[in-house]
Amino acid sequence: MSSVPLPLVHVVLFEPEIPNNTGNIGRSCVALGMSLHLIHPLGFDLSEKACRRAGLDYWPRLKLHEHASVEAYRSKHAQTRRWIFTTRARRPIWEARFEPGDHLVFGNETHGLPPQLHREAQATDRRVSLPMVPGERSLNLATAVCAAGYEAIRQLIVSGAQKLDEAGRLSLP
Repeated sequence: MSSVPLPLVHVVLFEPEIPNNTGNIGRSCVALGMSLHLIHPLGFDLSEKACRRAGLDYWPRLKLHEHASVEAYRSKHAQTRRWIFTTRARRPIWEARFEPGDHLVFGNETHGLPPQLHREAQATDRRVSLPMVPGERSLNLATAVCAAGYEAIRQLIVSGAQKLDEAGRLSLP
């Protein structure tokens, strides 16, 4: 697996507002071997003291990347395949074909994603949704990220980019 970019999947949160959601997402990222990118401003404190107080004992194992703005993130990851998750997409997640190194991008809890990320994803046909019954507006952010992360890892296992060990755990490179 040496030619595969690591981590295999990156989760990107645009200006997250709720610390508990980000904490749960961080835990899912650690469990799945994914990295977490946070685009500032954040709606909470990420200091070591705040993380300790919140009981985030797994936080030191998280592959965390912080970006000062959406422009800084886009500049640093200009060549990255980004999948935008939105309730406005008509394409369901299972029609996406995830590849090693892909970024799964989620908007914040109250405002979603900025228009430029929607336009970029629409141009590349990389806007996807987690289908729901009519009348429901959205899933909790941490729930959506977890569902998307497991689908991406499932596809990478099927493609052979990710392996399971004999105990049924994701193998680490």
